[in-house]
Amino acid sequence: MRQDNQLIVLTHLSQLLTFLTGFGGLIVPLIIWATQKENVYRMDQEGKNIVNFQLSVLVYSLICIPLVFVLVGVFGLIVLGILSFIFPIINAIRASHGESPKYPLSLNFIS
Repeated sequence: MRQDNQLIVLTHLSQLLTFLTGFGGLIVPLIIWATQKENVYRMDQEGKNIVNFQLSVLVYSLICIPLVFVLVGVFGLIVLGILSFIFPIINAIRASHGESPKYPLSLNFIS
């Protein structure tokens, strides 16, 4: 196994593709993780954290959509948007320093 912090940082930042293209924030990190988890040191754990976070954001968004009619959902979607923009950047910086990422409100789909 090789240590490749740049690829791990790129994997964290690839979540931001959702803001540029409307999709890809789950697909690209999933592909990088699936193809590199056995070749790059720490990629397996980091990839699991990223995919769990992206799936959690998807689930929370689906919960917030019907709540839009009660106006609580609008607030929830705004908070989710902010979290899904800020935390990939924070965790990319942490990964570049060799630290472990921490994603808030992340459900454990893949352990």
